[in-house]
Amino acid sequence: DNRHTPAHAPLAVGLETATVWKNLNPFWGEEYTLHLPMGFHNLAFYVLDEDTIGHDDIIGKISLSKELISSHPRGIDSWLNLCHVDPNEEVQGEISLELQVLEEVHRRVLRCHIVEARDLAPRDISGTSDPFARVLWNGHTLETAIIKKTRFPHWDEVLEFDLEEGAAAALSLSVEVWDWDMVGKNDFLGQVEFSLDALQKAPAKGWFRLLPFPSEDEDTG
Repeated sequence: DNRHTPAHAPLAVGLETATVWKNLNPFWGEEYTLHLPMGFHNLAFYVLDEDTIGHDDIIGKISLSKELISSHPRGIDSWLNLCHVDPNEEVQGEISLELQVLEEVHRRVLRCHIVEARDLAPRDISGTSDPFARVLWNGHTLETAIIKKTRFPHWDEVLEFDLEEGAAAALSLSVEVWDWDMVGKNDFLGQVEFSLDALQKAPAKGWFRLLPFPSEDEDTG
């Protein structure tokens, strides 16, 4: 298949093998050199069923942590079980944020500095994503720009909400990360939530782990 990258080519973020057609026991025999970013946490391998029309179907994946790879200096050479992929649970990585409540002369502001994210789950066939961040507060939504073809986006954007008089301290601020798709729906990459009460007491600043949406039958307290 001429669409695919030739063997032995050094790649920056992802790779794709040739397609083995009509076979449940495929053999590729391909070698690649993959240059991993210094901040990577996991190396994931996806097995897909190629469709000539529409999206390719994910058969399964394996994920190797940086620690696991480092603990095998001679390399890993064995059979590994593929794991099922649930799109809503396919979440990894962290986001860097600075959130605070500011008291200005005539208003109170909920200031959200969306800095960057790292080690996001890949959603595109290229092994990358087109991520943007969405901030939701009390029925209002603001979004960052879309950063194309990366799992390590750097936004450095400030989004602000005016706090109404007597805003309930129990309300939560949600920061979500999505993969933008030109055709079809956007893919969820993770989210993190903060209560207004906590932000009024102290700003939140640093790296925060991205989490999946809480399941309906799960106690999210």
